[in-house]
Amino acid sequence: MNRQDFRFFHALRVRWVEVDMQKIVFNGHYLMYLDTAVSDYWRALALPYEQSLHGMGGDLFVVKSSLEYKASALYDDLLHIGMRCTRIGNSSMVFEGVVFRGEQVLVKGELVYVYADLHTKTSQHVPQELRDILLGFEQGEAVTVLQLGSWEELKTLAAPLRTEVFVDEQGVDQALEWDAHDAECLHAVLCNRLGVPVATGRLLPAVKGVAKIGRMAVKRVLRGQRLGDQILSALMDAARQRGDTEILLHAQCSAEKFYLRQGFRRQGQVFMEADMPHVEMVCAL
Repeated sequence: MNRQDFRFFHALRVRWVEVDMQKIVFNGHYLMYLDTAVSDYWRALALPYEQSLHGMGGDLFVVKSSLEYKASALYDDLLHIGMRCTRIGNSSMVFEGVVFRGEQVLVKGELVYVYADLHTKTSQHVPQELRDILLGFEQGEAVTVLQLGSWEELKTLAAPLRTEVFVDEQGVDQALEWDAHDAECLHAVLCNRLGVPVATGRLLPAVKGVAKIGRMAVKRVLRGQRLGDQILSALMDAARQRGDTEILLHAQCSAEKFYLRQGFRRQGQVFMEADMPHVEMVCAL
């Protein structure tokens, strides 16, 4: 088994607290590493674990876990945990995990789950939509679907996510969140394979070749999965195709590094918008 056998990896660095008296990672911590990787695996599927599983009426319960030790990890080692779903039965799922240090295999593990009713804890058939998502991911399929359209077409998807992120999470006044510009914008919504919106944004009409992107929102538990990148790229491509020459946006200061990585540059000083510090950023098309 080698790294090429895995589509998904979770990276972590060994902490001092995880090393035992032999100055190697204590054996029990490898199960924690695998369990942490499984949590990140669900994010890679664009599935918020609790919302997704409970929305289908079930949950996963571990019925077996096993580890095979090949070599030891040391303090401050950078490890990559490969994780994959290898089998789905009627009600069970088998995940294989491998702890790599570079190309070296340190530990192999197997986790067996049973899909069960959320309330009675009795085993149930794995829902077909979940089965399709897992098998599709392992076969290299995309885990999200992008939609571009008008506010009338996409508001039932975009509005709940924007409410969740801006109003509920960040405390933005609803009177500020909803404006007349939505009706004239091109909207982008990214949904997971359960049809749940996970990221959104909008492109305003250009003024003298300068377009403005705004209302960029990503579901909190899925941030860091490059979902915002897909929204931003789609809106920038749309602006480019209609002949715009520059993109302008007001970025929350906490998101400035994200836009810098996308080729934007900062201009001007920090200002307050919706009671949060923002900075103006631009990018030539």
